[in-house]
Amino acid sequence: MSIAAVDLFCGVGGLTFGIQQSGIDVVAGYDIEESCRYAYETNNKSVFINKDIKDISSDEIKSLYPEKTDIRVLIGCAPCQPFSSYSFRYKNNKNTISKMDLLDYFGQLVENVKPEIVSMENVPQLAKEKVFLDFINTLELNGYFVDWKIVYAPDYGVPQNRKRLVLLASRLSDIKFIDPLYNKANYITVRDTISSLTPINSGETDKEDQLHKSVKLSNVNLERIKQSVPGGTWKDWEERLILACHKKNSGKTYQSVYGRMEWDKPAPTITTKFYGYGNGRFGHPEQNRAISYREGALLQTFPKDYSFIPPETTISTRELGVQIGNAVPVKLGEAIGISIKNHLMINDL
Repeated sequence: MSIAAVDLFCGVGGLTFGIQQSGIDVVAGYDIEESCRYAYETNNKSVFINKDIKDISSDEIKSLYPEKTDIRVLIGCAPCQPFSSYSFRYKNNKNTISKMDLLDYFGQLVENVKPEIVSMENVPQLAKEKVFLDFINTLELNGYFVDWKIVYAPDYGVPQNRKRLVLLASRLSDIKFIDPLYNKANYITVRDTISSLTPINSGETDKEDQLHKSVKLSNVNLERIKQSVPGGTWKDWEERLILACHKKNSGKTYQSVYGRMEWDKPAPTITTKFYGYGNGRFGHPEQNRAISYREGALLQTFPKDYSFIPPETTISTRELGVQIGNAVPVKLGEAIGISIKNHLMINDL
């Protein structure tokens, strides 16, 4: 039996790499950001196609699958910012509105290509949106058995307190996402994931790994992080270091910002701004700095040797943060792939 997949919103390849780890060949990945090409093609045996999903035809998708493919899989994680809890407050924003229809285009491609298996991953808030219900309706009207659930990432080997919506659909029979592989007794922790890396200071880069780089902190933020304790809040600081906004009633609830991670627990959700100490609980558990780009990538379960930028090349720190933070965690992608493989075994394929 031959299985091949196409990734519609591939980014730097988190989902593709995970799917390939499960034993499914991903023949191509699409993304609108050309800057993702190097990481995607360098680390994956797959072709990167720089294209907006709105410009992709069903015939083009069909042509990518090898001629004798028995099971065609179409996967993707449409950009989740429009559906995040943050963006929910700005749903009338033009940029948000323009991105909310991407799932409709995904559905149109499914309807025309009719792959045997479909998988979609996104933020939990998507489940409340009409566009998601429309997507499910499109699948069911085209003969798909649909299963979706909100999964807790540590249950599948991702060391982050991250929840994601995972949908699987099959034209063959009922399909289910696999049961948890981990539990509270053996969750992968921050210590398990990043403690072996070379210690660096604020603003330094490891000579052996250009991605193991920490953003330089201001003098006042260095004072703050020195007074921060793992799992604590800004309430642990001296009064003179507390920001004015935190003293207001509206700011008292934001206790995780300017915080340190805890060694023996999963990390907080890695966002596109994980490299900034003031953007969340992104302080290193022990060293006086924010976590590095490599540490963020490891917490996203990319392998340590995953190459994001060409050697001796500089890249916008914001762009790199977006690439890593927006990625589907590799281990979650692998769990999706295992679920598909199990489903095919049940159907004697």
